[in-house]
Amino acid sequence: MSSSRPSAADWETVLLTEKLPATIFEKLRLANAAVNARYPGESPARQPVHVVYGGAHLFKANTAKRMGEIALAALREYAPDAASLATAIGLPADAAQTVYRRTLDKLSREPIEDFRIDFEDGYGNRSDAEEDGHALQAAAEVLRGISEASLPPFIGIRIKALTEDTRARSLRTLELFVTALGRQMRAQLPAFRVTLPKVTSAEQVEALAAALELLESELGLPADTLKIELMVETTQSIIGPDGEAALPKLVAAARGRCTGAHFGTYDYTAACNITAAYQQMRHPACDFAKQVMQVCLAGTGVALSDGATNVMPVGPHRAKEGSELSPEQREENKSVVHRAWRLAYDDIQHSLVSGFYQGWDLHPAQLPVRYAAVYHFFLQGLEPAGRRLKSFIEKAAQATLMGDVFDDAATGQGLLNYFLRGINCGAITAEEAQRMTGLTLEELRSRSFAKILAGRRR
Repeated sequence: MSSSRPSAADWETVLLTEKLPATIFEKLRLANAAVNARYPGESPARQPVHVVYGGAHLFKANTAKRMGEIALAALREYAPDAASLATAIGLPADAAQTVYRRTLDKLSREPIEDFRIDFEDGYGNRSDAEEDGHALQAAAEVLRGISEASLPPFIGIRIKALTEDTRARSLRTLELFVTALGRQMRAQLPAFRVTLPKVTSAEQVEALAAALELLESELGLPADTLKIELMVETTQSIIGPDGEAALPKLVAAARGRCTGAHFGTYDYTAACNITAAYQQMRHPACDFAKQVMQVCLAGTGVALSDGATNVMPVGPHRAKEGSELSPEQREENKSVVHRAWRLAYDDIQHSLVSGFYQGWDLHPAQLPVRYAAVYHFFLQGLEPAGRRLKSFIEKAAQATLMGDVFDDAATGQGLLNYFLRGINCGAITAEEAQRMTGLTLEELRSRSFAKILAGRRR
């Protein structure tokens, strides 16, 4: 029996590309173009690993610096060395020293990556005069922070919901705040994020997009300076009244301004009638909602964020002026903080494993665990991810050299983004990424898998 395989010449063909109607290929071309436009792939732009929410009435130009100092003090008090942090949160001993050292560096250098000045749950309901004052005061502090270079890399505000009860107040706060910034900064105003909470309809997102367009026009700001982040914390933002997934329609209503979708753990679980004792980040209801977010928004360039652990790492005892805590009180404080840290660490690890690389922090003492969890995640995956990306680039480069079409650049960009995320947050160094992937520093800085391939082809 012959073992030779038949060739194409052995078969009669109907030449599909020539005999099918041209209208078929035109429809296919248009459909492919629409898919590529809607799903451009994961953005290579930096995504912060967290966003810290704080009441607008408390925000100052030096808030990030002050929160970093509090975070460092908490780490030094409750985990003064790598071994004690490893014991507190369950870090493997072989990773503890590196994680601890890099966490200390991060808290000293850039303790907060993204901050949201909150006029919603973290602010509460106040008189119109009071909120007007706080909106103008917060804008003035942002301006001062810009001039003093004391702001985090990312910043924005969370307004109230655009429901009938709060839409007028929400838009007034937005206008006061943005106008105060825009009149001073004009074209120099950095990209600014406006977070819309408790979204229940596409019309709410559309109204915010229209308001931002009008503000940019009136203030002479560059188009798309003001970005939108959606809070996914209602059941209606997951499944709409027509029974279809709601998120694609919400993002479309933002008219290209939507950069992120943030999951709100506690409002969402409450909306699902889950009692307070079981409203946790790892509840199956939350996993379902976040998987819907992933399925709807994968490849769109809209970044995803998980919620926050709401158990604060704060001891129950505080020394009165002129006195000290007893050894028993200090030990109880340590136990309470360590339990809260371990819960937050496990929650963050669950988020990362599930593909959510950003989350919320609500208290400065949560920051050490945020970075420890993120750093351990990236460090433990460094070698396998490096091998995979290196092999992927070699195969892609070989395909282009042979004149073949390489059509999996999105996967390559996703692999590259792993290292870009790790470098951006301080989990890994550029030198480690170069060593593991075989990429040059210039190739890493390009942030683009397509550019890397083009460069190697040349």
